[in-house]
Amino acid sequence: MTEEYKLPTSPETLTQFELDSAAPTEAPVNPETLPSLDELLKIAERQAAEHHDAWLRAKAETENVRRRAQDDILKAGKFAIERFACELVAVKDSLEAALSNENQSAEALHSGVELTLRQLASAFEKSNLLDINPVGEKFDPHRHQAISQVEVDGEANRVVSVLQKGYSLSDRVIRPALVVVSKAKAA
Repeated sequence: MTEEYKLPTSPETLTQFELDSAAPTEAPVNPETLPSLDELLKIAERQAAEHHDAWLRAKAETENVRRRAQDDILKAGKFAIERFACELVAVKDSLEAALSNENQSAEALHSGVELTLRQLASAFEKSNLLDINPVGEKFDPHRHQAISQVEVDGEANRVVSVLQKGYSLSDRVIRPALVVVSKAKAA
């Protein structure tokens, strides 16, 4: 009966001899079928060159994408108001036409100014530039700027009158409304 050799359970206790003797024996290698070291080196160099070329191309593509994104950001900032500017050109044309006619009545001038104001309001609306006209609303320091206070019968801290409208662009206040605010009457 032959004894079966068992490997120790922990790898630290193995000696190199035990590892070598425990390894399965391989089939005999034919040196004529193995590629030479020179051939292996050429293959490795070719693969390294291909990987380097692919890396350079990826790096260049990344740089191109970054540069295009920066150009797009610059153009977006530069031409962000283009649509609004086109709307304002029509308003300017109307004002110039009104001023070029010297022999017009006050009524015709008034109706022309009203038409021009409607054009301007339409341009504001298309660009999401909205009026802040808070008469009767509760005072909001983020949207209103109080110029003075007046004593009134009723609730305090309400907008009594608007001296100058405010404006918001896409829910962002670009100019607060100048308002007069109510305060409670002194007893």
